[in-house]
Amino acid sequence: MVGTGSKKIKPQHVPYGMVYIPGGTFILGQSDEDITFSQIAQNRQVTISPFYMDETEISNNEYRQFVNWVRDSIAITNYLQDESFFIENADGSNDGRFIDWDKVSKSKGGGIWGSKDESINDRIQGMYYQGEDRIFGRNELDVRLLKYHYEIFDIRAAAANKDKNLPRSTFINRDTVAIYPDTLVWLADFSYAQNEPMVEGYFSHPAFDNYPVVGITWRQANAFNVWRTRLYEHAVARSKSGKSPRLPYQLPSEAQWEYAARGGRNGTPYPWGGPYIRSAKGCLMANFKPGRGNYADDGGAYTMEVNSFFPNDFGLYNMAGNVAEWTSSSFNESANTFVHDMNPTYSYDAKPSDPDALKRKVIRGGSWKDIGYFLQNSARTYEYQDNATSYIGFRSVTAFPGSDMGRR
Repeated sequence: MVGTGSKKIKPQHVPYGMVYIPGGTFILGQSDEDITFSQIAQNRQVTISPFYMDETEISNNEYRQFVNWVRDSIAITNYLQDESFFIENADGSNDGRFIDWDKVSKSKGGGIWGSKDESINDRIQGMYYQGEDRIFGRNELDVRLLKYHYEIFDIRAAAANKDKNLPRSTFINRDTVAIYPDTLVWLADFSYAQNEPMVEGYFSHPAFDNYPVVGITWRQANAFNVWRTRLYEHAVARSKSGKSPRLPYQLPSEAQWEYAARGGRNGTPYPWGGPYIRSAKGCLMANFKPGRGNYADDGGAYTMEVNSFFPNDFGLYNMAGNVAEWTSSSFNESANTFVHDMNPTYSYDAKPSDPDALKRKVIRGGSWKDIGYFLQNSARTYEYQDNATSYIGFRSVTAFPGSDMGRR
C-alpha cells in the first residue's frame, strides 16, 4: 500500500468492464501505402501512457442506465418533490443533496414507474406526453424532458491563460444536453430503406440490450462520461470502503484509440493483424459491408452484439466494424504533423457560434455499413459533434494513475 501522508490508498484495480492497456511506443498513421489519404495519416513514432479502456462499445443497456437515472432524478426533483427521497452528503457537508436510490428501488409497487401509489402516479403525469401528443391515451415518457446538466473544468484553457487573476469560473464549461438517443437516425440516414422496425425497437427492446448504442452525438457521449465519473465518486464516498479514487472517464484520444486497436501489433492494418479480412477458414473477422449490396455475410445485417467476433491482443472487441466510435480529438487534416510525440492529441472545444469546420470530431474503426478500407487501424474520418447517426457509438477510457513499471 502507498502512503499519502497519514492516509493510505488501496491498490488500483482494473475498473469493471474495462481492460488495462499498457503504455508503449508505436507508429501512428497509415500501415500501408494509401495515396488517397496519405496527406492526413502520415506516419510518426509516438508514445502512449497506460490507461484503461472499455472492452466493448457502450451497449444500449449500459446507456439506458444513464437515461433511467436522469429520468428518475427529474421525476423525484421536479415532480414528486418528496423530501424523504433525499439524503445528505456522505461527509455531512451541504454542497447539494443526493437521492436515496435504495429508497427509490423499494418504493411501493416496485419503484416510481408503475407504482401502486396513486399519489405518485398523479404527480409524475407531467412527464408523459400531453394532449394531442398522446396515442390512444397511453402514458408514454416525453423524452424531450430528459436533459442532463454537467460542468467540466477546461484544463487546457486554464493552462494557456496568462492572466492568473481571472476567476476560476472563466474556465468552467457548463452544458445541458438532451440525452435520449435519436432513434429516427435509422430512417434519416438511409433513403428508400424500410428501417421502421429499427426505429421502433433498437434502443427500447430487450432483444437489443447487448447491441451498441447509436444515435448518440459527441456531446451526449461526453455527458455519459461525466455521469459515469460522478456515479463512481458518489458510490465510493457512500460506501466508505477505502477504494482508490479514479480519474475521470472520457472519450479516448485519436492516438489512444489507434494504439489500443493495434493491440501491440505495430505496422499491421487491422486489429487482428492482417493483411486479410477473412480467417483461414474464410470467415469474416468483423461486421462491415463486404461487397456492394451485401451486409449479411458477416452474420449481421445491421449492428451485432458488442462482444461479437474475437477480441484483439489487448482484449478489446470490435475495434474494427460494428459501429464507428467517437474520439475526444478534433479533426484536422494536418494533425499528425504537429501534435506532440508524447500522448499526442489535437482538441478544440467548439462553441455554437464557431464554423462547422471547427466542430469536426475524429471517428475511428469503421461500421456495419462501411467498406473494408474504414476498418483499418489508421483510417481517419470525422463527423460533426452535434450529429447523431445509426453507425456511430463510443467507448470510454480512464487514465492509469501511476507508474507503468509495476505492470510489466
